[in-house]
Amino acid sequence: MPGNRFNAFSDLGIGLGLRSVHIDHILERKPDVNWFEIISENYMVDGGRPQVVLDRILEQYRVVQHGVGLYVGSAQGVDRDHLRRLKRLVAHTRTPWVTDHLCWGSVDGTFSHDLLPLPYTPEAVARAVENIRIVKGELAVPFSVENVSSYAEYRDSTMTEWEFLTEVAEQADCGILLDVNNIYVSALNHGFDPLTYVDYVPPERVTQIHIAGHSRYRRFVIDTHDHPVIDPVWKLYARAIERVGPTPTLLEWDARIPPFEEVHAEALKAVRYWDHTRGRLSHAG
Repeated sequence: MPGNRFNAFSDLGIGLGLRSVHIDHILERKPDVNWFEIISENYMVDGGRPQVVLDRILEQYRVVQHGVGLYVGSAQGVDRDHLRRLKRLVAHTRTPWVTDHLCWGSVDGTFSHDLLPLPYTPEAVARAVENIRIVKGELAVPFSVENVSSYAEYRDSTMTEWEFLTEVAEQADCGILLDVNNIYVSALNHGFDPLTYVDYVPPERVTQIHIAGHSRYRRFVIDTHDHPVIDPVWKLYARAIERVGPTPTLLEWDARIPPFEEVHAEALKAVRYWDHTRGRLSHAG
């Protein structure tokens, strides 16, 4: 298993998304959690309750920033004002790395507030690489891109999604936030083998992993983050850990959120896959 120069915090362990319904519980009970992931855009504000809550969390926990608004695949480039505000938040939280999605979502100043997939073409690679280099040049911490779940494909695509993700990461020299639930969702929607995806991505670039639940509808599987992780996604996670090694992992649960203890217990199921991989490596040595 190759060393991962993109992740100096590989022993950070299992994290949880910081969600408003759990804030009071966390501040009062101070549960034993390795780290919390925040949505950067929720805290790119001057003052108010979000800032107060964040400061209290930072007193007790490490925080990792995950964004939804950089749109590094945008043909119009990265919003420089957004990037400046993001940089200020990075300095405040001292996040060990920053992640956002490999997608686009805005045109001429109008924002879709969605994570839209890109055409998998050399032109889209070049555009994303240029934008990621700008982000890396502005931020003082490592940057990684996440694969999105998708429900449509472009006729112009000339490569697979996993080839596209890898090409962007290699050319931009950035990390990958590997969302195995997104891989599973897209695989069912588009008819590819999710294991092929996991086996293709360069393990040395994976800095973090996301797991989550999803929902099935008539034509599509939707990345709803409102259920526990299902067994096929855990199996995909197991394969990812076999290839990448124990890697900071976050459980996403964003709708129909149960009590904190239930979410935490679901996230900690990931530990068994870490233990299995460590045991296998120890036996091999």
